[in-house]
Amino acid sequence: MSHHSGVTVGALLGSRTEAFGLTIELLAGSAGSDRLITSPHVQKTGLALAGFHEYLKPGRVLIFGESEIRYLESLDPVARTGALRLVASHDFPCILITGGLTPPRELVAQGEQARLPILKTALPTPTAIAKLGSILEDTLAERTVIHAVLLDVLGLGVLIAGESGIGKSECALDLIVRGHRLVADDTVEVRRRAETILIGTCPELTRHHMELRGLGVINIKELFGIASTRSSKRVELVVQLERWLPAREYERLGLDDEFYEILGLRIPLIRMPVAPGRNIAILVEVAARNQLLRARGHHAARLLAERLEDSLRRSVESIGEEEEEEDLEPGGGG
Repeated sequence: MSHHSGVTVGALLGSRTEAFGLTIELLAGSAGSDRLITSPHVQKTGLALAGFHEYLKPGRVLIFGESEIRYLESLDPVARTGALRLVASHDFPCILITGGLTPPRELVAQGEQARLPILKTALPTPTAIAKLGSILEDTLAERTVIHAVLLDVLGLGVLIAGESGIGKSECALDLIVRGHRLVADDTVEVRRRAETILIGTCPELTRHHMELRGLGVINIKELFGIASTRSSKRVELVVQLERWLPAREYERLGLDDEFYEILGLRIPLIRMPVAPGRNIAILVEVAARNQLLRARGHHAARLLAERLEDSLRRSVESIGEEEEEEDLEPGGGG
């Protein structure tokens, strides 16, 4: 199940934004901390303070930089209050003052009156916008949870899916022993970034852990070292483990591409039959190597098919030429 919602101003303030280099102080309007931020894109007021407010969009953080603060300071108190009251009448979550500037007291008063959070940061406007946008993009990203295992195989994010008990964790453990890295076992949180990127992570509670039937829960980081794990990875290939059915026909050449849809994005899919005697970990590693080659434009199955087609075409042409030569020989026409 996926979800895509907003984040409250209070949640933003409590999300340790200082860890991203953005320290935010609440100046006024704490009663409006439940206001919802629904877009990672911030907005500068520009001429909105002068009455041109048609382009203010709801759900976006409003930025007051030096130009806005200086403009407000140039107005007389009555005009300043009127401009701020007009801006505050729109549906946006909060105002962020950048550059460490001191806001006019009318702005603080209007924030308290309208239950509109007034925030302040010492960072200059471009830096504050970039950092806040990055934080909100990650926080507001559409998410889903998948029952699978995610690994970094040769730098490629491989999601191993399949029914419970089919051997996903055992396959992942074999790959870890071969030097690859675990991201998440059993529960993979996937979020969509930008238009084409899916990032997979592990819930904090189960990070570095893996469950193996008959053995129990193990800590991969403690057993194999810190290099055997990583916190997140882009999902670039899905390997679907399936039980081998003798009556079913399986892909033999790999000419037809299949895809696995996650959050509206299609990810290359490999269906991998599981049967006694098949080393699934090695097959998954080879699938990852093959996908890396495909990403560079080298498709082995299609190149082979093209060579076969070219060979057949030349054989047919050769036979046709021989028949024409026989027809031209004396007495060859009957």
